[in-house]
Amino acid sequence: MQWFNPPPLATEQPDDSLLVRSGENTDFWQETYYGFHRDDGHFLHMRRRGDFTAEVCFSADYQALYDQAGLMVRADETNWMKCGIEYTDGAKHFSVVVTNKRSDWSAFRLDHAFDRINVRVTRNGDALFIQYRTDGMTDWRMARLAWFDPQFDQLDVGPVFCSPQRAGFEATFHDFSLTDPLSRDIH
Repeated sequence: MQWFNPPPLATEQPDDSLLVRSGENTDFWQETYYGFHRDDGHFLHMRRRGDFTAEVCFSADYQALYDQAGLMVRADETNWMKCGIEYTDGAKHFSVVVTNKRSDWSAFRLDHAFDRINVRVTRNGDALFIQYRTDGMTDWRMARLAWFDPQFDQLDVGPVFCSPQRAGFEATFHDFSLTDPLSRDIH
């Protein structure tokens, strides 16, 4: 795996998890609503061809507006998807940003307490199927089914984190896997 925008700190822990700390004012976003273009978030990735299922387990110390960690699928600067937990309105939200030249953002509040979350993305052709499962949940929950341009046969996939309002956001990535697609089933 390799870094796109390496963070100030990335340290492997004794339990094989990865502790990371963000740089100042980092993010991924393209134009919509805010008008700016940002491509300086931290992204640890590997290249994957064709369809796949990616899964990451992580925890983080969310404190400031837009602190975020999760999983990214990226073709280039203007074609990508990031999903995971984003801190907004004083609470953790499951957030998905899909960027096809311009970014869109969907988010919903997770009111129950949890420390760790698993995020899963399955690519099948022109679709990204996004799911999550927090501590104590046995079933995966659907967050979004998003269109993603099938012309991109090779994608970079892996953990992502950003802190648009500060430096020093810390997250721990406990596990990451990238395999053949698990299923086309949604229900």
